[in-house]
Parts: sequence; C-alpha cells; structure tokens
Amino acid sequence: MLSIDPASLSERENYKFLIGSIIPRPIAFVTSISKDGVLNGAPFSYFNIVSSNPPLISLSIQRSAGRQKDTARNIIESKEFVVHIVDDQNVEKINRTAANLPPDESEIDLANLTPVESVKISVPGVKEAKIRMECTLEHSLELGGSDAPGCDLIIGKVVQFHIESNIYENGRIDPSGLSAVSRLAGNNYAKIGDIFEIERPK
Repeated sequence: MLSIDPASLSERENYKFLIGSIIPRPIAFVTSISKDGVLNGAPFSYFNIVSSNPPLISLSIQRSAGRQKDTARNIIESKEFVVHIVDDQNVEKINRTAANLPPDESEIDLANLTPVESVKISVPGVKEAKIRMECTLEHSLELGGSDAPGCDLIIGKVVQFHIESNIYENGRIDPSGLSAVSRLAGNNYAKIGDIFEIERPK
C-alpha cells in the first residue's frame, strides 16, 4: 500500500486524490440571489447533512485563486438560499449551470430551468427538482489556503421542505423514485445501484 504525505502534493494532486476517494458524493444544486437581483444557480458536491435537530446542511464552496464564488457571496450577503437534490432527470440541465458566467448573468436562464417561488424566503427554487429545501444561513466560515482562504464553508438551516408527493410515503422517501445522482471524479457521475440492507448492532 502506498503512503503519501499530502504536504508533498500540489493542490491539484490533493484535489484529485480526495475526489477520487470520497465517492459517491451527493450533489446540491443551489440557487441564490445577488444584491442586484440576479438569480444564480450552481451545483456543488462538497455537500452533506450536519444535524437533524435542527435540520442543518453544509456546503463547502471552493475559491479560485482566493476569489469568492458568486454563490458564497450571495448567501453571505442575503442569508438565504435553496438547495435542490440533483437527479437523473435534471442532471444535464444542472450541469450547464456549472459554466463560468459573469455575476450579472443567470445560469437559470442559460439552462432553461423554471424558477418557482419559495414559501419562507425570498430566493426562488427551480421546478425541475423533485426535492428542494429553503435555507437560511446559520454560519459561514472562511477555511484553508496559505495566502488567502481556500473555501467558504456554509451551514444552512432548512426552514421549508418541498418534495414530489409520489416519492414520499409514510414519512419516507423512495430512493428509486428520487433517482438521485452522485458525483465521482472527472466528468463521471453515478446512479443509485443495488440497494442492500444490513441491520445495525444494538
């Protein structure tokens, strides 16, 4: 077995090691609004659950050469955002939103996604997701980087869930109906494969 000191690797080499090892990763499609009222949308695979009481989720939004991304800046300024689960029916459209656009252009328009009003926050979601979560900003942290922060860690509190009724029954979500996709390395994605059950010890 190889043993590698990450300090001996470049940032790109560490990135490739991490994204090739920590798989599959769920994908959050995040909508946010700029101070000029532009609806921004972008996918992030550094995404997970933090807590269920209260319901908190995390996003790590990587910086490029120390520059904060539009999504992080919008969330920190407005304190609101919407997280959508990426599935096999919307993944191609959402992939288009990963394009680098100026802050005054909307990725939602570029990808032909349909904005839909939120219930408790001012940021719209998009209709094409089977699950979306309205969130308010709980915490933001600047992390990493030797000269400048390498990422913005966002902790959001879910204030409203939206889910397609045909995949939700008896308080449970049907994973096959959701058909969530996950991120691997490079241009690769994965669908949910075989589902198996193992009882947890008491």
